[in-house]
Amino acid sequence: MKGPRDTDFAYQAVYRYLTNLINEPGSDVQVRLPSLRQLAHRLSVSISTIQYAYSLLEKEGRVYSVAKSGYYAVPVSSIGMPGRGKDLLETVYVNARRPGMLVLSADEPALLQPLDSPLLLLERELLRQYPRQPQPSSQPCGELELRTALAARYTTSPTRCWHADDVYIGADLRGVLEILIAALGLKDAVVVVESPCDWGILRLLQDADVRVIELPLQADDGLDLEKLQELLETEPVRLVMLSSGLNMPRGSVAPDSNRHSAAQLLKRHGSWVLENDCYGELEFEPNGLRFRDLLDPDRLIVFSTFEKFIGSEAPFGYLLSRQLRARLQRHFLLRAFRLSLIRQKAIARLYSNGRIDQHLVVLRRLLKERMVQMTQLLEERLPDALHFVEPRGGATIWIRSLRQVDVHRVFERLLKQHVVIAPGELFSLQGLHGQHLRLSHTVGGHHDLADALGLLGDALRLESID
Repeated sequence: MKGPRDTDFAYQAVYRYLTNLINEPGSDVQVRLPSLRQLAHRLSVSISTIQYAYSLLEKEGRVYSVAKSGYYAVPVSSIGMPGRGKDLLETVYVNARRPGMLVLSADEPALLQPLDSPLLLLERELLRQYPRQPQPSSQPCGELELRTALAARYTTSPTRCWHADDVYIGADLRGVLEILIAALGLKDAVVVVESPCDWGILRLLQDADVRVIELPLQADDGLDLEKLQELLETEPVRLVMLSSGLNMPRGSVAPDSNRHSAAQLLKRHGSWVLENDCYGELEFEPNGLRFRDLLDPDRLIVFSTFEKFIGSEAPFGYLLSRQLRARLQRHFLLRAFRLSLIRQKAIARLYSNGRIDQHLVVLRRLLKERMVQMTQLLEERLPDALHFVEPRGGATIWIRSLRQVDVHRVFERLLKQHVVIAPGELFSLQGLHGQHLRLSHTVGGHHDLADALGLLGDALRLESID
């Protein structure tokens, strides 16, 4: 794609192109949008890039997908105007993509150091080696080479081992989690999740009619073991979802002793555990225990995505499970993801040639440097207004207002000044974290971060309800 905004990431340009298509005059009806392949050919970008742009629009409620048919635009009249939508999450998404906004709500760690260029270079080399790609339907659970690489990555001992047949790859994280919800039959079931929890996962569970019970993390970053035991004994808990190591958005890691005790408790109750490993590679000092090091692998499901540490050209999501093989294979076959096998092979080669590990060393260092810069600014500019615990990984900082404030009104006030934050209420379905907000420390471009934090301090003061 050529034009005045060639410096943008490809998915951003595709996103704007699709937004313009949706907003075209006369498109105030539900219309079918171009297919992934049509757009990839038209715009000279990869199918994965198109898929990612569509997934962003789907999260915002601007498009919806129909199995075996494609994507359709939601009528413009049914979409909330930026800053005026009734749904807070939609308002955050829409405003974060408006021109001229300083986006402090994002969680895109790979933007600091994407692996897009090496990935695409490898892909071009592989295309010369494999000029005729096999049909995507021949490997419905993902390309074998990448599944093998992931199985090796997660194997730590003869008993805690994984094989390629235990790995399932889908178009994106949402897609694989939708399959998991269907395979486990979680509709109307009880699922316990750490809180705060990623808003995308919470909304997905909510939309699937899963009964979510939130388990707030304690001040020491550990799980509330007494509360967890009470839930396991009094509620028909089908599944417990825990962070592998790094909890996001808090950026915290539970003490090893707390993890051991939680693992023993879960073992006694025979609970299924779903381990969120989306941020497992982004701890600044990745030497701690993972829950999968302590739990029975036969009662464990792991999910993650490459996008957080590779970038937008690798949006694939994946699952690991040793006991759900028949059900997952069936659901992946029915879903029929159309994934680029060459792109998957290229990602596998990044693992096998050590490039992923080299990249992670650099990415973690850059993330830590940005975190230190942001925390220093917060301490200098807002020492009496905010409290935070220095994050141990990731691209965001979890902050609590020291004043009693209406964070929603703080959010709205900052929008008028072209600044987007993520209110803490987004990370709960039960009204928790109303005095919190999440800020990104990976802000780039020409924005003056110190000035923006000054605006945040003014908004907190003006919206105080003490």
